Amino acid sequence: MCFLVVCYVDFLSGHLDDDGLPHGFCTVTYSSTDRFEGNFVHGEKNGRGKFFFFDGSTLEGYYVDDALQGQGIYTYEDGVVLHGTYVDGELNGPAQEYDSDGRLIFKGQYKDNIRHGVCWIYYPDGGSLVGEVNEEGEMTGEKIAYVYPDGRTAYSGKFIDGEMIEAKLATLTSLEDGKPQFEVVPGSPVYSFDKSTSSCISTNALLPDPYESERVYVDVSLISCAGEGLFSKIAAEARTVMSFYNGVRITHQEVDSRDWALNGNTISLDDETVIDVPEPYNHAAKYCASLGHKANHSFTPNCIYDPFVHPRFGPIKCIRTIRAVEKDEELTVAYGYDHNPVGQNGPEAPEWYQLELKAFQAAQQK
Repeated sequence: MCFLVVCYVDFLSGHLDDDGLPHGFCTVTYSSTDRFEGNFVHGEKNGRGKFFFFDGSTLEGYYVDDALQGQGIYTYEDGVVLHGTYVDGELNGPAQEYDSDGRLIFKGQYKDNIRHGVCWIYYPDGGSLVGEVNEEGEMTGEKIAYVYPDGRTAYSGKFIDGEMIEAKLATLTSLEDGKPQFEVVPGSPVYSFDKSTSSCISTNALLPDPYESERVYVDVSLISCAGEGLFSKIAAEARTVMSFYNGVRITHQEVDSRDWALNGNTISLDDETVIDVPEPYNHAAKYCASLGHKANHSFTPNCIYDPFVHPRFGPIKCIRTIRAVEKDEELTVAYGYDHNPVGQNGPEAPEWYQLELKAFQAAQQK
């Protein structure tokens, strides 16, 4: 990531030396509309300064003889911030990146402006990718790993540009100087990226998620007439990812056009996609690769649905606690049906939900 400006100076404000070169604090605007504000010594940038690029990004740091040296901060146009080490204007050394909300999304090394060596990529949901990147700086190789939000459970093996190709269940056993050590679980099956389609929920529907299996189980719900429910195997703190909601991917139009009886296990993923666990996959004997669809509704839930980038299922939703839960406590979420609008098939909520809502509202008024 080199930021050498070769455009002609279009405008200059500030002090000039006897030769008409910038000297002292100056603002220089180039023909590209890039702008630099900082200290000059006889025409060369020396001291603190900041570039304002035409695309809205910026670069600030300390310049020596016209080149950025030491710590620099590059802010992308979308608000992502890279804190890096620069040598003669190029990234060489430790670097960290933060998203627009200030969350760490990358930690590692750069060499000649390319990610180098062992690097970490962090997802907002708490998961991460780690491994020695290839010559292009990509998470590609035979020793890449995905680490679940617990910082211990992992898949280790072959990845291509961050996508899991062939990996086995592993445990992160140690972490020294940013370099992790993994121990493969004996007898582990092979896991791979297996994003669902509109017709295929999984190529291995009976292979459970190992992280989820340690945290939840399915049993008869404590909620009247709710059938099965999702329960916690462990005591867990608030903000803990407990379960995953994978399913076939269908459109909102398809959901809206069919009877409510077919929409018992649907959840909106984004503006275009709905995740659905249809018959017969709502039965554990046919599908148990993820269990999030077993969580029942409550108007006073202990969990929420949250976006999650899963190494096997791709972009899905997870079930995350919003308060501490006890071992064997039933996990519930608020389904969030729209209470008021009326669509093709009536109100955008099933009858049982409308009845529960009225009972809840009546109890709140007492």
